[in-house]
Amino acid sequence: MKKLLLLVFVIVCSCQSDKKEKASSVPQPTLQQILPPEPYFIDIKVNDVKLGKPAYGDWLFSHKENGQSFEQFVRIRHVVPTKEENIIYLQPIGKFNSLQIKQIELVRQYLQIFFQLETKVLNDVSNDIIPNRARRIGDMGQEQFLAGYILTDVLKEEKPEKGVALMAITEKDLYPKPEWNYVFGLASYRDKIAVSSMYRMQKEADFNLSLDRLLKICSHEIGHMFGLYHCIEANCVMNGTNSLIETDGHSIRLCSLCQRKLNSGFKYDNVKRLKELEKFFKENNLNEGLALMKKDLVKIKN
Repeated sequence: MKKLLLLVFVIVCSCQSDKKEKASSVPQPTLQQILPPEPYFIDIKVNDVKLGKPAYGDWLFSHKENGQSFEQFVRIRHVVPTKEENIIYLQPIGKFNSLQIKQIELVRQYLQIFFQLETKVLNDVSNDIIPNRARRIGDMGQEQFLAGYILTDVLKEEKPEKGVALMAITEKDLYPKPEWNYVFGLASYRDKIAVSSMYRMQKEADFNLSLDRLLKICSHEIGHMFGLYHCIEANCVMNGTNSLIETDGHSIRLCSLCQRKLNSGFKYDNVKRLKELEKFFKENNLNEGLALMKKDLVKIKN
């Protein structure tokens, strides 16, 4: 039996990353230029659900994070879409079944709404692109790919036209280093690239739960690319996670603070985004997300 201390770190980490702030970015405003929050963010703040005390095994139990205020966010250099770089790209790697192909297309649609940026899916790449030295057999007999290899040897040299973020999606399980069991995803925010695995997101005969998990993981990782740290203020899609149980308990919604951060550089129409998210959740029978969007819509109408 593995030591408990090792287990805490080895079970799952949804976002291992390179957080160096040297990514292609634009100068951020000074504190004197920061305006008070718009009424929209004040109105929806009432729907934020404060995080409870972390339990053993939770992300915040083993990771003592300080969070990120709005002022801290605007003072760091982070990626902001420009006219030259404003498209999110998804790169499928592997052989996907029909349901997985459908999920990837739904992820594309969702990310396009979530970030209010055009999102495209590139042509599939074969698993043969991963050499034997970057593969292994996991503890359950499953084949695993070294996540870092996908970042440095597959994605880093890719330069899609007008790309602001590039995320690979693989149907194979991932591991970040030999001593770890597996990882949901890995990202280099400096290079604006990431990889997420569908392998552990899938639940047989439950398409919607699998999709919900994938939407959370992909929006979370790309949110990091745009400068969002782990949220410790409220139940939020930017919460860190140590397991699928914890992921399932996290909201698919960005809390009001994280929404304000994201919108500060993107300048999209918040109400338009909210209505489009409501429509997406309704059309895809994602009832939890739909209920959350409806609650926000009620508050902005009052």
